[in-house]
Amino acid sequence: MTITLVNPTGLPTVDVYRQVSVATGSKLIFVAGQVAWDADGKTVDEGDLAAQVEQCYLNVGTALAGVGASFRDVAKLNVHVAGWTPDQMPALLDGIARAAARLGTPVTPPATLLGVAALDVPEHLVEVEATAVID
Repeated sequence: MTITLVNPTGLPTVDVYRQVSVATGSKLIFVAGQVAWDADGKTVDEGDLAAQVEQCYLNVGTALAGVGASFRDVAKLNVHVAGWTPDQMPALLDGIARAAARLGTPVTPPATLLGVAALDVPEHLVEVEATAVID
């Protein structure tokens, strides 16, 4: 395995991600920010943050699989949420959990959550980008 996820002593343990990842592979994979598009480029679940988070994570999974990787190879995620407010956290976490269940793997690499004013189109509520490492 090329990625080891760690919660070092002295940092808080967070359920949905680990604080550090250690990558030992030789190939870096950079996945463009994925939004809630289906395979035809149509936005899914307009207005439903949890469903859009789930679709974004599934799209990241599809992108990774396309180059021989999976979420087990992800070293870092960046999650951008349009108009973020802390009361949206349950929907975000629900979407992540649903995606993890469908992907059949934990999606707990280190992650940064950024609230942004807007994304590419008003229908997109979230965008997820990933960096992975494989041998």
